[in-house]
Amino acid sequence: MPTVDDILEHIGEFHFFQKQMFFLLALFSASFTPIYVGIVFLGFIPDHHCWNPGVAELSRRCGWRRDEELNYTVPGLGAAGDAFTRQCLRYEVDWNQSTLSCVDPLAGLATNRSHLPLGPCRHGWVYDTPGSSIVTEFNLVCVNSWMLDLFQSAVNVGFFVGSMGIGYIADRFGRKPCLLITILINAASGVLVAISPTYIWTLTFRLIQGLVSKAGWLISYILITEFVGLSYRRTVGICYQISFTVGLLVLAGVAYALPYWRWLQFTVTLPNFCFLLYYWCLPESPRWLISQNKNAKAMKIIKHIAKKNRKPLPASLQSLRPDEEVGEKLNPSFLDLVRTPQIRKHTLILMYNWFTSSVLYQGLIMHMGLAGSNIYLDFFYSALVEFPAAFIIILTIDRIGRRYPWAASNMVAGAACLVSAFIPNALDLQWLKILVACLGRMGITMAYEMVCLVSAELYPTFIRESGWSICSLAGTITGARIRMDLCTIRQKLTLVVFAVIGLIAGGLVLLLPETKGKALPETIEEAENLQRSRKGKEKMIYLQVKKLDIPLS
Repeated sequence: MPTVDDILEHIGEFHFFQKQMFFLLALFSASFTPIYVGIVFLGFIPDHHCWNPGVAELSRRCGWRRDEELNYTVPGLGAAGDAFTRQCLRYEVDWNQSTLSCVDPLAGLATNRSHLPLGPCRHGWVYDTPGSSIVTEFNLVCVNSWMLDLFQSAVNVGFFVGSMGIGYIADRFGRKPCLLITILINAASGVLVAISPTYIWTLTFRLIQGLVSKAGWLISYILITEFVGLSYRRTVGICYQISFTVGLLVLAGVAYALPYWRWLQFTVTLPNFCFLLYYWCLPESPRWLISQNKNAKAMKIIKHIAKKNRKPLPASLQSLRPDEEVGEKLNPSFLDLVRTPQIRKHTLILMYNWFTSSVLYQGLIMHMGLAGSNIYLDFFYSALVEFPAAFIIILTIDRIGRRYPWAASNMVAGAACLVSAFIPNALDLQWLKILVACLGRMGITMAYEMVCLVSAELYPTFIRESGWSICSLAGTITGARIRMDLCTIRQKLTLVVFAVIGLIAGGLVLLLPETKGKALPETIEEAENLQRSRKGKEKMIYLQVKKLDIPLS
């Protein structure tokens, strides 16, 4: 019986139908960006200080300029003052007393301002920003700063639970229905986030977004790789992730145009309702249908693909008939990921590499990003670095293979962290820090894109979504706490730890089988045999011939 890859060679591996599907799913990939990194703009923390009604009245009476008001009334405002004192404390002074002068009003109360008592903000904060974020609206600063970390952690917890549960459902009940359900829930919860009146409601609906959004992105990735033929699979997988990078650039522009978080959230959520139209133009994966012994439906979709591509389907390939049984229906189980030796090894190595990619990707942004005063330009420039990484992958993995570029990218990222840890903070070496930061960001971006591609190539069809989801969970778990934990460790030590993690990941990649030029495995047996080399197969043929006593000369 022919495989799906055999049929696609005749009806088109990447023709009109696949290009149409790729365009639709690439749009969906770009829409995931605001959920994954939207906290940069939704949770932006501007400069702030305590608001005091007495200070506001005195400033109005004295006619102070803004800089004069800050200089007279905010503790720790000088260059030597720490941020916590400046942003979270206020002078315990009765600003309503009539003896206060309009020129340095605190001079008569103490010979030195450091002797004046300080207390927490009791009437809220004043934020130095023309727009708004969840931080400014719900006052998620100072003693409440943990609530911002909880907001992002809720998304990552949603990623964890949703990817595990929905990944299994997609392997059990199909890619298309799960994708449409995640789109609907994501769109509805996104709008509810934008109109939520309190922090608790905002947190709740953001958690729901996390439950479905990453799972939908993973399903979409698997779906497009199962639609295309063998020779186009790697390009489509990488370009699908490039569309996510395009989403980063668009998000920076939209956030700049809409500095108010509710309008931004509403704007980036609306496109998700349009994706519900995929119900009429996106078919189920024929590979999944065959794995579930639904051959009649699979052949119907294959004929539809042939018609769209204007390619004839040879009669010899029309062997998937309703009455033809290809075996028992395969029901996925998480135990299948560790039941057999080779798949168990693949799962453990992929989990570690997902963990590495997530830690280093976020860590390099936080510790090695280009420093600047414009959050929108910084975000935009850092996203541009990801395009060369994708092009390098496309140029190398079909010539060299998957393993060596993947291992090299992890090692480059690790080496960049190590070098950066020992570069002095001198101004004349700033160019070197920027160069190393760019190399590190490119390296880990390549590693992230490679782990996505190879994760889809190592698992058989009936557990592909489950395997992809479980392995990606290792990275998701780290994301839930990394934003807080990285700030508690010395930066140079953190970079050294990153270097060790990256170098180990590069070595482990070399233990995986090379998937260049190999069809997607359909069964456990095919996935187990991916490790066999061509040399091993030639040796097997030699032994069989020798056993038959056929002369070899």
